[in-house]
Amino acid sequence: MDTTPQQSPARPPHPPRAPLPDGLRFAFGTLTALPVRVARWDRGAAHTGMLCAPLPGLVIGLCAAWAGGLLLLAGGGPLLAAVATVAVPAVLTRGLHLDGLADTADGLGCGKPAEDALRVMKRSDIGPFGVITLLLALLAQVAAVAELYSDSWARGAAAAALAGTVARCALTLAARSTVPAARPEGLGAAVAGAVPVRSAVAVAVVVLAGGAALGAGFGPYAALGHALAVAAALTAAELLLRHCRRRFGGVTGDVFGGLAETATVTALVVLTLG
Repeated sequence: MDTTPQQSPARPPHPPRAPLPDGLRFAFGTLTALPVRVARWDRGAAHTGMLCAPLPGLVIGLCAAWAGGLLLLAGGGPLLAAVATVAVPAVLTRGLHLDGLADTADGLGCGKPAEDALRVMKRSDIGPFGVITLLLALLAQVAAVAELYSDSWARGAAAAALAGTVARCALTLAARSTVPAARPEGLGAAVAGAVPVRSAVAVAVVVLAGGAALGAGFGPYAALGHALAVAAALTAAELLLRHCRRRFGGVTGDVFGGLAETATVTALVVLTLG
């Protein structure tokens, strides 16, 4: 009898890509509260799903723009329409990304070692850093969207769609293969490292080009402004990601939420500057 220990096969550098329908269900099922049944929960589905992450963001952004537009048509002012526009993504994600932003702020602000900071982030309560960050982020989003609606409904709607898309594009980049998970369980571990770097960059280029094309409807300078908004949003999310990697050793589901909200705020603020 051969007693030589059998070696397990080497793990492939990147997970096999799941079919597009499975990836889309994974993306919509994990990144939104829409009634989508996730058929597969494995690395292959995470691979395709995170590549598709900007698509749920686009859907959420369009729903947000629709809500704001309805209020404007009904006679509501830009501020009220902006509140509705910002509220829709929170409803369609059950506040998932906002909760992640608050928990990330508490983890970064507590000043404790990585293990203790991760425990702070897992707690169900919210600390002072989380409250302040959440409040300022929501105020910034409402103020930016209200200013854009004051210019025209179309500009506000375009901003909502772009912000939702670029926010989830930041998640695609955060799921690239060079970024580890901070802990072995949770959504962060399920998607961390699931996307090859080149594929993540390709998705970012597509979103950047789409943003420029969207802005082109308002003129050449607006095309440049929308492209700059995408670039600035992804840069801000990348800076936060690098800080979280140094602080926590990798990413968690909360960090993903914090990245999405950071990208949203940055994109909307930059669009108002144009």
